[in-house]
Amino acid sequence: MLAAGRTTREAAAALFLSPKTVEYHLRHVYQKLGVSSRAELATRLPDRT
Repeated sequence: MLAAGRTTREAAAALFLSPKTVEYHLRHVYQKLGVSSRAELATRLPDRT
């Protein structure tokens, strides 16, 4: 969702989570993949279309 351009708040609402929870997990994804932005994250994920 975030790689597709949704905000943290929008993703959190769609998943019934708090925005802080989404940010926490997003930080860990960034660390594991070695990326530093959502745009970079989107390029590292497989195309889902």
